[in-house]
Amino acid sequence: MQPIDTGKAYDQITHLWQREGFDRTNGIAQHEKALSYAKNSGLALDVGCGCTGRFIDLLLSHGFTPQGIDISQKMLQLAQERHPNIEFIHADICQWQPSNKYDFITAWDSIWHVPLAQQEALMTKLMSMLTKDGVLIFSAGGIEEPQQHTDDAMGVEVYYGTLGFKKHLALIDQCGCVCHYVEYELHCYFIVQRT
Repeated sequence: MQPIDTGKAYDQITHLWQREGFDRTNGIAQHEKALSYAKNSGLALDVGCGCTGRFIDLLLSHGFTPQGIDISQKMLQLAQERHPNIEFIHADICQWQPSNKYDFITAWDSIWHVPLAQQEALMTKLMSMLTKDGVLIFSAGGIEEPQQHTDDAMGVEVYYGTLGFKKHLALIDQCGCVCHYVEYELHCYFIVQRT
């Protein structure tokens, strides 16, 4: 499968998240559920934060000090305009080396753009970045086995891949974390806590 520059693809479609009809409540109820497991409200990280700032706002309202990371320069420019006092990092999450541990990490609708061959290492890395009792919420494709594809439904070709439901559960266990909640449909999500 040909590699796709996800950052450049998303630079071209920021308007989709800025349009009047964009549902800013998407993912909020799920994050509220994940936040109910958080025991500490220190540093938080929004992986693939995009430009809407809705999870940054939510984390701030719960007393966290959030950071955002995204591979799209245009998304980050818009995010910084919305939240000038928040630290945003322009980097590939797979290559980026954090200097902190996090009490809360969200990777909502983002890790499925990471090449399938790199996803296991990335998920292991994200769980290792959690403090004791730290919480991770992430979404993934709701299928049993690993799969990857590209499509241009958003107007530019974008890559999608997932390790599959069974592999995610196995990795959570291997990383010394517990899965508190999973919703398993076409679009599934996991709430994980480091023990």
